[in-house]
Amino acid sequence: MTASGSSQLFTYSKLDKSSFDAIAEDYADVVIPLEQTPYWADFEHALGRRHLGIWAYRDSAGELIATASFVQVTRRLRHSVVAVNGPVWYTERAPETERVLLQTVRAQFREPGPTGPLYARMQVATLQSPATQPIEYGWYEREILVDLTPDENDLLKSLGSNARNRIARAERNGVEVRQIPRERWTDVFATQLFPIMRETANRGGFHSFDSAYYETFLAVLGGHVRLMVAYKDDVPLSWLITTEYRGNSMYYFAGSTYQARSTFAPYLLLWEAFKVLKAAGNTACGLTGIESENYPSLANVTAFKKNFSKNVVVVPTTYDVPLSRSRYAFLTKLLKARRGALLSARENRRSKLPAEAGVVGRVTAKGWRGSYQPFFKSWASITMMPLGPRT
Repeated sequence: MTASGSSQLFTYSKLDKSSFDAIAEDYADVVIPLEQTPYWADFEHALGRRHLGIWAYRDSAGELIATASFVQVTRRLRHSVVAVNGPVWYTERAPETERVLLQTVRAQFREPGPTGPLYARMQVATLQSPATQPIEYGWYEREILVDLTPDENDLLKSLGSNARNRIARAERNGVEVRQIPRERWTDVFATQLFPIMRETANRGGFHSFDSAYYETFLAVLGGHVRLMVAYKDDVPLSWLITTEYRGNSMYYFAGSTYQARSTFAPYLLLWEAFKVLKAAGNTACGLTGIESENYPSLANVTAFKKNFSKNVVVVPTTYDVPLSRSRYAFLTKLLKARRGALLSARENRRSKLPAEAGVVGRVTAKGWRGSYQPFFKSWASITMMPLGPRT
């Protein structure tokens, strides 16, 4: 298909799994996030979301420019089409080329009338029209990437001294890391690990998904994920779920108990995960988001992750592409006013509380976290990040 209204736009076509696999094989050196594959599309279907397909975008000469997997997301007051951790680029991501892709996506999903999608959401390296600042940010902008190619001894030496010391202390404390067999994932997660996720979320002041979300994640993406748990005296202290695709892995979900801190279980758990992922042929492991301008709340996990590597990778920021400019502008003003009113009400409640320092301190912290909860779904833990793959 060609985006209507302009011969300068890219052509686009929907890919079936065999066509996608052929592209992946032809571009073996391109990093394709798991979220941009048919496997993730199956996960979206299992969650009850409407997957809109994986699309290939080509220029007038037929050269492949990018692919993007879109899912329709319905939220209060609006619905959108979202490329989670995408698009994937197969040519130079020059600003002009990206501008044409943005325009093509806008033409592709724009529908007349008040019921069509309000915006498309995707990662953009160069902010330019028709993209705009998002209603809320949807993916981290910086991450730590650990190189898994050195041999095991050199990999351990590459970690920060704090990480190495705490790994050794966890071993002395009797922490044992187990890789859970696939046939036990659902039972172990529901009975042993989800309570830890709830504790982590309550302690960190963020919302986690319900247990069914994680269980579906494990069931549908089973061929691309691993579940590992750190125990002490058969009591689970910390857990993580990693993903992997085409040699690239990611530290995706995690949770820890308060007691895990004193045993340093998360450090040993992540180190053992590195070894397992390396042995499986992965060459890198992303530790997901760290602090950046639009994600200051990630400061509390940045120090932990930097213990394992100082290799910071810049990820293109997620922006919105309004499909109806007038409706998008109206909703932006409406949400801004609503958030302002909520913040004013919260500040008003705080001003009426007793001025004891301890009380005010607790309320301030709770109020700050609460102001972000409507916009950020949780991914993880004290060892990861207090937000997840927003869509």
